[in-house]
Amino acid sequence: MKLGILGGTTLSKTLGKKYLEAGLTVVFGVRSDFNTEESDWKNLNRLHNRICPFQSAIIQSEIILICCENQYLEEICSALKNEDLEGKIIIDCTNANYDKVLASSNTQLIVESAPKAIIFKAFNNLGIDYPTSDILGIIKETYYCSDREAEKIRVKRLIELIGFRAIDAGKMNNAPLLEAFYHLSREITWHRKEQSNYHFKLISA
Repeated sequence: MKLGILGGTTLSKTLGKKYLEAGLTVVFGVRSDFNTEESDWKNLNRLHNRICPFQSAIIQSEIILICCENQYLEEICSALKNEDLEGKIIIDCTNANYDKVLASSNTQLIVESAPKAIIFKAFNNLGIDYPTSDILGIIKETYYCSDREAEKIRVKRLIELIGFRAIDAGKMNNAPLLEAFYHLSREITWHRKEQSNYHFKLISA
């Protein structure tokens, strides 16, 4: 199985390293002006020769994780529109800008750009700055949702492969609720005016 991780964020780099350590083949898709000379990215490219343009990463991959900053999502979606994505799994790990209407514009843009792909939402609770936002390693879980029940077990195993607890959050129309968790944690962090970050943990009673 080959994973394509799109976006030059710390989340991309962190998830990529975890999957490489787990023995998977990973290719990183980045924008044309991305600086691959930054030390961590340079080492990744030197050791694995796996940094390439978005389009190339999409073509090579069976499962695609979108971990980009919001301003580059349209470029990624343009690349998705140009490829045959039938049977490929796309996991949206992004968070749109906060919207009180709870409508996930990022996820909708991806769905419209890749109508033949199998779309999931997952890992967005980590944020694109992960693990900077979780230096103590507190976050042990991620939520995922999709309308494709048959592929959920595959994505669940993919999440668990790198040590996260995978929590099924139901259908794709719950994607805005997953983003709401992320935005609420950021609001709490901001209002507390502390150096610490705040995160949620799911418990059953």
